[in-house]
Amino acid sequence: MDYYKAAFKQITKTPPNPQKALQYLQKAHAEGNPDATYALGTWYLFGQHVGKNLRKAVAFLQEAARYNVANALYDLAICYEKGEGIRKSERLAFEYYTRAALYGDHQSVHEVGRCYYYGIGVKRDKKVSDIWLERAETLGILKKATKKVRGQVGYGVKT
Repeated sequence: MDYYKAAFKQITKTPPNPQKALQYLQKAHAEGNPDATYALGTWYLFGQHVGKNLRKAVAFLQEAARYNVANALYDLAICYEKGEGIRKSERLAFEYYTRAALYGDHQSVHEVGRCYYYGIGVKRDKKVSDIWLERAETLGILKKATKKVRGQVGYGVKT
């Protein structure tokens, strides 16, 4: 049985059954499914269908990140940047944004550019920042977000 697919089916049916979905996600995670591990991480990160628990969320995200799940790498980068559920580390935030970008997370491409622009976890380099931000634009990340980073609007909102 594919427990991950079964969990998805339980959470998307009408009415959804989050408890059954949680059981299936836990089984899929126990069998080594990194997507299930990531899903559990996000449930705990945002308090969806379970009580919010940032430490538990980070543990699941770290495990999924070992399998290079791009979304897990991105969410873990945010946790490191904000110090949520784990000790704040701009250097590790930058590292995880970069890994997420390289594994296909488009928003992370923008975040790497932002890090270079402001010197978050990496030496400030506006030329390198421009390369990443231009790439983010070609991937469909809003031009407004790039303008925010470059100081034309004022940074503060995730696209």
